[in-house]
Amino acid sequence: MEKIATLHIEKLPEGVYLATSDDIPGLVAQGRTIAETLEIARDVARKLMEAQNERHNPIKLTAVRDTFDYPLIVGT
Repeated sequence: MEKIATLHIEKLPEGVYLATSDDIPGLVAQGRTIAETLEIARDVARKLMEAQNERHNPIKLTAVRDTFDYPLIVGT
């Protein structure tokens, strides 16, 4: 089942993007593009959630509903 977490993404002065999440403690991801940062964040989130499940302390996220809003980022 897919779950949803909110990410905070900021562009750093060095020109890279940094993603963190209040929903998934410990999630920190950095990439050269937003797409790369999201891909890395997804992998880090999976690993953190698996580790917490193994410790019997699962991270509680909201299940994805049948409809939801999603920001589409389009380069110009």
